Amino acid sequence: MRIAMVSEHASPLAALGGVDAGGQNVYVARLTEELARRGHDVTVYTRRDTADLPDRVPLPGGAVVEHVPAGPPGTVPKDGLFPHMPAFGAHLARTWRRERPDVVHAHFWMSGMASQLGARPHGIPVIQTFHALGTVKRRHQGIRDTSPHERIGIERQLGRSCARVLATCTDEVLELSDMGVPPRQVSVVPCGVDVRHFHPGAHHGRAPGRTLPHRLLACGRLVPRKGYDQAVRALADIPGTELLIAGGPPADRVDDDPEARRLHRLAERAGVADRVRLLGAVDPADMPGLIRSADLVLCTPSYEPFGIVPLEAMACGVPVLATDVGGHRDSVADGTTGRLVPPQDPAAIAAAARELLADDRMRRRYGAAGRERVLTHYTWRRVADGAEQVYRLVLAGHELPEEVA
Repeated sequence: MRIAMVSEHASPLAALGGVDAGGQNVYVARLTEELARRGHDVTVYTRRDTADLPDRVPLPGGAVVEHVPAGPPGTVPKDGLFPHMPAFGAHLARTWRRERPDVVHAHFWMSGMASQLGARPHGIPVIQTFHALGTVKRRHQGIRDTSPHERIGIERQLGRSCARVLATCTDEVLELSDMGVPPRQVSVVPCGVDVRHFHPGAHHGRAPGRTLPHRLLACGRLVPRKGYDQAVRALADIPGTELLIAGGPPADRVDDDPEARRLHRLAERAGVADRVRLLGAVDPADMPGLIRSADLVLCTPSYEPFGIVPLEAMACGVPVLATDVGGHRDSVADGTTGRLVPPQDPAAIAAAARELLADDRMRRRYGAAGRERVLTHYTWRRVADGAEQVYRLVLAGHELPEEVA
């Protein structure tokens, strides 16, 4: 099968941890890799953001990344890319006139817009994964939401007009239904994790030495919505415990980051500055060892479209303490692989953390159950199974089940 992946801002070649480089990059890279391994011809189309990038870059597994000229060949914030999507779509239409893919899989709403423009003249079916929805972002960020005002209307149109929506969690199906996208138009295919890289084995990779009896770890992009401030506030009521935050700029520049400075000020006011360490960007090779060095991994955003960090923690056999939002409700089995707590509630985080830190046997039980849950539901092979099934059934014109992975 010839598959076109369209990911306008999230290249599989990008270094993780930047403001606009995170879970979507991982999803596109790993799904592409697994589909190529199965013999599919996969091309990822992403925006050229540096002038000296080659037009095409082969990936190790056999897929190809093609850099699309759309807007200036330099860094543009994700929310500033909207005016360049017609040019992106026109490039796709020209490219696909020469070599037509069997199916297009669009990632994020702007990719969906460009994909529809490129695919419609050639009758190519487009499958849409939103990764995040504008309605949810607007609800939680309010006036701080920098998305173009057209976003929600375009997402609604894409959901109704594409061949199929692949939602990453059941919460998204409900949100789409409220937008007028019928559940019969949606299949749930979650994100995944590399279980060979993230595993409960020996501590490979570098991890800072402990300074206190217990360690909490939070990791991901260093942006306010990830809720690190909630973890810092909770730490004041978790004695004998340090909090490590991994993500953002390199370690030698992390203290210059606006969010890092905010967290440092908050830690000072909460009286925990000596127990909070901001590590900055961590080499992916070191992440499993860092995760395994923690007693608990905290994932405390006020909203989370899916969230790959809980899967990475569970794959390493480490319990997860997460907010009861979005994709966490699917991935974290409350009372089995970790705990779910209300968002924006540092007291609830602290109470759950104290209980888990006091019970080594419970943490080991949760960790083992987390590893088993990931192996059963969240390997990239399972994700690719679900996506591949949807591709084939769309091409065959069949009715699709609402859950395929």
